[in-house]
Amino acid sequence: MLVRERMSRRPVTIPQGTPVTDALRTMRQRSVRRLPVLDAEGRMVGIVSEKDLLYAAPSPATSLSIYELHDRLTRLTVDEVMSREVITVGPDTPLEEAARIMTDHKIGGLPVMEDGRLVGIITETDIFKVFLEMLGARDPGLRLTLDIPERKGEMARLTTAIAELGGNILALGTFLGDDPTTAVVTVKVEDVSLDQIRAAMADLDLTIVDARQT
Repeated sequence: MLVRERMSRRPVTIPQGTPVTDALRTMRQRSVRRLPVLDAEGRMVGIVSEKDLLYAAPSPATSLSIYELHDRLTRLTVDEVMSREVITVGPDTPLEEAARIMTDHKIGGLPVMEDGRLVGIITETDIFKVFLEMLGARDPGLRLTLDIPERKGEMARLTTAIAELGGNILALGTFLGDDPTTAVVTVKVEDVSLDQIRAAMADLDLTIVDARQT
């Protein structure tokens, strides 16, 4: 799956020179936590996050009067607090690569650029939604977690056994476990009972760590 398949294609943006107070208002009205900043030609020149804006505000312990505080905030613009060196991805970036970049750089969203123009934004919420789909979180079924040896053909044995029982695999994901010789596999199935699954997994000598109906 590529970024273009899950990005927001009409990201909320603000122009250079926008007061911090207006940027905060836009974030709250549009329910976003970051805003690409565009110049007069529509080119992205920076990005500002909610955290950037809140840190820019004077501390509650400030000695400024309410009038001085309001004046200072209305004169402060996003140009003074935005990040100018923006980490971006392209629309054909694999989704897992975008997730890795966000994790490594501890950021919650990435502008999507194509031919020097902003064409979208991909956020941690978009990634979480894909994660839910991958594990079938919204689908009813029998959810299983198993420890499977890290050997060629083990996954095929598992899926073949489920198919031979007449079961349908709704979702499947593999994860690193504590033991490097095994993988943790979460699979959601339908049209098969837990008793059938337990018997089949015992025949394959596979360990069911958790089983529950969702």
